[in-house]
Amino acid sequence: MAALPATQREVRLVARPDGLPRLEHFAVVETPPASPGDGEVLVRNRFFQVFATLRLLISGVTQDTPFPVLSPGDTLLGSAVGEVVRAPDGGPLRPGDLVAHGLGWREYAVVPADGCTPLDPEALPDPIAHLQRGWTAYAALTRGVELRPGDTVFVSAGGSGIGAMAGVIAKRLGAGRVIASTSSQEKADRLVAELGYDEAVVRGAGPLGEQLAKAAPDGIDVFFDNVGGEQLQAAVEAARPGARFVLIGALSGQLSEHGTGTSAPVQLDSMPLIRKRIEIRGFSSDDVDGGAEWTETFGAWLRAGENVFPHARIKGIEQAPRALLEVIEGRHVGAVIVEL
Repeated sequence: MAALPATQREVRLVARPDGLPRLEHFAVVETPPASPGDGEVLVRNRFFQVFATLRLLISGVTQDTPFPVLSPGDTLLGSAVGEVVRAPDGGPLRPGDLVAHGLGWREYAVVPADGCTPLDPEALPDPIAHLQRGWTAYAALTRGVELRPGDTVFVSAGGSGIGAMAGVIAKRLGAGRVIASTSSQEKADRLVAELGYDEAVVRGAGPLGEQLAKAAPDGIDVFFDNVGGEQLQAAVEAARPGARFVLIGALSGQLSEHGTGTSAPVQLDSMPLIRKRIEIRGFSSDDVDGGAEWTETFGAWLRAGENVFPHARIKGIEQAPRALLEVIEGRHVGAVIVEL
C-alpha cells in the first residue's frame, strides 16, 4: 500500500462574498489526508476544473441547480480526474485506476465508490481531456437544435469552456459560418486565429446587434447561448426565418456583480419570434444519452488532428483561487484546468 504524505492541501471558502468573490474569500489550507471508510475510495487528484458556476455555490443560493450550497469552512467542489490510491477489497476499483469524480479543489479526495466514474486511459490521448465540456456542446448541437450542413451559427461567450468547444464542434459538424461573441478584441482575435471562428463580435465595442448584422449579413440559423441578456436580444434581431436557439447557460445573470447570480432577466420582443418562427429551447445534456458516443467521437477527432481541446492549464493548487476570479472575469480562452 502506497505511503501517504503527512498533509495535503485544499481550497476552502473562508467567508461568503456579498457579490462577486475576491481572493480574501478563499484560503489554501493543509490538512492530513482523510482515510476512506466502507464503500469509499481515496483518490489522488491530478487535475480539476475551475468553472464559473461555482459562484452560485459560494453565494449560498443554488435554486433549480444540482449543486449543493457551500458554507464558510467548506472545501470547494468541481469536476476532477485522479488516480485511485486505496479502494475496498473486492470492489470494482483498484489502486492505480483513473477515475472522474466531483471532489476537486483538493489534492486527495475521499469519494464514495459509486461516485467515481472509471475512465479508460486509452479513450482520450491526454487524461486532462476528460474534463472538457464537449459533450454538452455536442449534445446541444446534435440533439438540441440538430445542426445542418451550411448553417450559420452564433455562439455567445465563444471563449468560455463550453463555448470554445461549441465553435470547434459546429465547424466539425459542417456549419457554413460560425461567429462568436466575447469580451475583448484580444480574445476575438484568438478565437478566429486559434479556434477557427469565422468572426467574433465584442461585447461593449458598439451595439451588439449592429456587429452581428455585419458578421452575418444573411442572418443566423442557429444560436448556441451561454449568456442570455443583450446577446439573446441581438440573436433574435439577426435570426433567419426558422432559426433554432438552444439555451444552455445564463452567464449574464450568473456572473452579475449584483444579486446572487440565480436570475438572468431579459426583455424580448415577441413579434419577431412569431414572425420568424424562431424555436427556443432550454437544454441540459443530463437529459439525453450519448456520452459514450461523444467520448469515442472526440477521441477519434483528437487522434486524427481534426479537433482540439481549448484550455488553459494552471499549475499548482495555490493558484486555483486566482484562476477562479480570472474565469469569472473572462480572461481565458477555453476550459481552465488546475494541474496538481
